[in-house]
Amino acid sequence: MSYTAEVSRTQPTCILFMIDQSRSMDDSIHAGDKSQRKAIAVSNTINRWLQELSLKCAQARGVGDYYDVGVIGYGGDHAGPAFVGAIGGRDLVPISEIADNPGRLEQRTRNVPDGSGGLVEQMVNVPVWFDPVADGGTPMCGAAAEAYRILQDWIPGHPDSFPPIVIHITDGEATDGDPKQRVAALSGLKTRDGNALLFNIHLSANPNASPVIFPDSARALPDAYSKMLFETSSLLTPKMRQIAKDHGIKTSRKSRAFVLNSDMLLLVQAIDIGTRAANDTAMAPLVMDEQLLIEEEPESYKPGRQAAGQTAGQAARATTGGRGRPCLTVLATGQLVDAAIEVDAQGRILEVIPAMPLDPTIEYKLGPSE
Repeated sequence: MSYTAEVSRTQPTCILFMIDQSRSMDDSIHAGDKSQRKAIAVSNTINRWLQELSLKCAQARGVGDYYDVGVIGYGGDHAGPAFVGAIGGRDLVPISEIADNPGRLEQRTRNVPDGSGGLVEQMVNVPVWFDPVADGGTPMCGAAAEAYRILQDWIPGHPDSFPPIVIHITDGEATDGDPKQRVAALSGLKTRDGNALLFNIHLSANPNASPVIFPDSARALPDAYSKMLFETSSLLTPKMRQIAKDHGIKTSRKSRAFVLNSDMLLLVQAIDIGTRAANDTAMAPLVMDEQLLIEEEPESYKPGRQAAGQTAGQAARATTGGRGRPCLTVLATGQLVDAAIEVDAQGRILEVIPAMPLDPTIEYKLGPSE
């Protein structure tokens, strides 16, 4: 086990999502006292993650290509690339191209602070790269075969890179055969820095289901399917265990990257732990509150019309003045606080989302890190 390679523009890593899009993804997932269709919750989470990653990779010359990212959707009798818009149909896409090519901008209603301690509804433009789909069966074998092909093609061109990370999100059993060997084969692929890392995240529709988080044994798992997902999941790396600890999650050296009966909070935390393990410098903690993601549900599954305005990459460069990443500066001390920003179609700032709680008695200024 190594997992020490630095992620850089000359030595990027790969993050590949495998997303269940079967009919059962139309069931609900819970976040506190709220619920949302699983398909919509997952697409909101991935779209938010892509937006955050674009902002955090902002460099002087644009968004730095630290990551090649792909999304495989599988449902019905199909498994394949699931990006929409100009990058649709591509297996892996550099993060700079993702930032500049959302499929569309959708207007969503969000509760934002009104400056007087209350909240007010506001319309914001949200970039969409991945649509919610819930239809048909669960061709997990086909999805794992696609993922294997994509990573097998990527690795020879990046032999010294941090190994690929696969985030597999599902809520049911495969309908196209036994997926164990195909799923297990993914973590057999490797660079010189280590084997590919596979996260298996099972979503639950039952608000009373007890989650199992990064177990170190299959003894408490309820059935053969959950045991298969556990056994094919990678061991957590030391950095993953540290990030899990930061989230208040206990692990051991034998813990595997597997979550059973996940709700929205665990989904967000698992994606953060899995994807930030590659490089803490380029990937500060993702600002993806599960209640915020729930509030961003569109009114229907129907795709919105393409909206004119800035892309996520353009917004990052505009807000940072073409220099470093978005941040807040403490006026008195010069301390930097990492932040994400959202803009409207005219580039006006709608919301600043700090990566840590702010002290209301301290003055901050928005600007780029150096």
